[in-house]
Amino acid sequence: MPAAATELPHWESVPEDLPGAIREIKSALRARIAASGRSVEEVFAVVERRIAERVAEIGSDRRQGKAVWPVLDYADIAHGTVRDEQRDLVKRRGCLVVRGHFDREQALAWDAGIVDYVERNRFFENYRGPGDDFFGSVGSKPEIYPIYWSPAQMQARQSDRMATVQAFLNSFWRHQSGGVRWFDPDRHALYPDRIRRRPPGADSAGLGTHSDPGTLDLWMTSAYQKAFRHLFDGTVEEYDPWDAAHRTAGPQYPGSTMCSAFRTFQGWTALSDMDHDQGVLHAVPIPEAMAYLMLRPLLTDVPEDDMCGVTVNQVFPAGHKWHADLMEALSGIPDVRAGDSVWWHCDVIHSVAPVADQQGWGNVMYIPAAPWCPRNEEYAASVREAFRTGSSPADFPAEHYERDWEGRFTVEQLNDTGRRGLGLD
Repeated sequence: MPAAATELPHWESVPEDLPGAIREIKSALRARIAASGRSVEEVFAVVERRIAERVAEIGSDRRQGKAVWPVLDYADIAHGTVRDEQRDLVKRRGCLVVRGHFDREQALAWDAGIVDYVERNRFFENYRGPGDDFFGSVGSKPEIYPIYWSPAQMQARQSDRMATVQAFLNSFWRHQSGGVRWFDPDRHALYPDRIRRRPPGADSAGLGTHSDPGTLDLWMTSAYQKAFRHLFDGTVEEYDPWDAAHRTAGPQYPGSTMCSAFRTFQGWTALSDMDHDQGVLHAVPIPEAMAYLMLRPLLTDVPEDDMCGVTVNQVFPAGHKWHADLMEALSGIPDVRAGDSVWWHCDVIHSVAPVADQQGWGNVMYIPAAPWCPRNEEYAASVREAFRTGSSPADFPAEHYERDWEGRFTVEQLNDTGRRGLGLD
């Protein structure tokens, strides 16, 4: 139900009258901005100028042949020798590639181990097709394996090298303010996700441009209204996409695309070599773009019951119809080798390019940076149960392939990092 009249209306679960709620929240947000003495158009213009500067910078780098995605060596992260200008670029772009995150031979061994794990447990004979419409749209069969508890995945999640990179990524965020510690940057929740194995010769439709932090809950729940407060209270210049305040407690509307965890960065680890033109990840490397996405529906050219296509049970879309300025900056990753990892700020717009007759394998493990916080601690309880029983985690379709599988990772194989990441210590 909406909150008191002195506050923005908010709904902590999906409202029954969704179009009516959209009209109500848009009216209230416009009124909040107007009460600050500024118009929606004036506030949006501030964001537009900021975005235009970033887009121009990215275009200039392209013309000069410079890499748009920052690239760091794992050794520099581990030894604390990342240069200030490299850190500044990561913060501006909100994404990076970590070279040599794991030894190439280790990554290839993990890839082979996954093949052995699924084959000896007759996954392909029992595969029932994609469990969700989003990843099911990519077209190759199967491309996303609903596998979570293989030794390879768990070894990577709980490894010291993964924890080192995750702590580095968390360091870009403001994790405490106003006397509140929003998350622990040095403790990492184990967020189990799937794997992708795309074979040579595959045709894949890719994934359209979208963002993953939430859907209508970003405007309609009280925690996110606080998280994005500067966009609507007349202080838009103070908006900081690296401020974790209120994000680590905010719920998300349940649905097929939700993420119960707070992730500072989404990421994957390469299990094969991949060339930049073989259906790889692209991103709009501008973390401030979330301000554009959040304010754009309030302009008068958008229908009153429409949030630029954002709704529940679908990803947060971004595209040329409402966000053409942003699409100019869409940039693909460079070539990567097995053992490299790829990361992008949780708000960053991203996509996967289509490919026909792929050359070489395209294999990854999805492992994000998810620091310990109230939201992740709560989700950890369901993760522990899924781990214990070999079930699919609660955020994913209830397919449960691994419940009776041989060779599944066990609690006895957890190290201290793994135990802490599951909330067992």
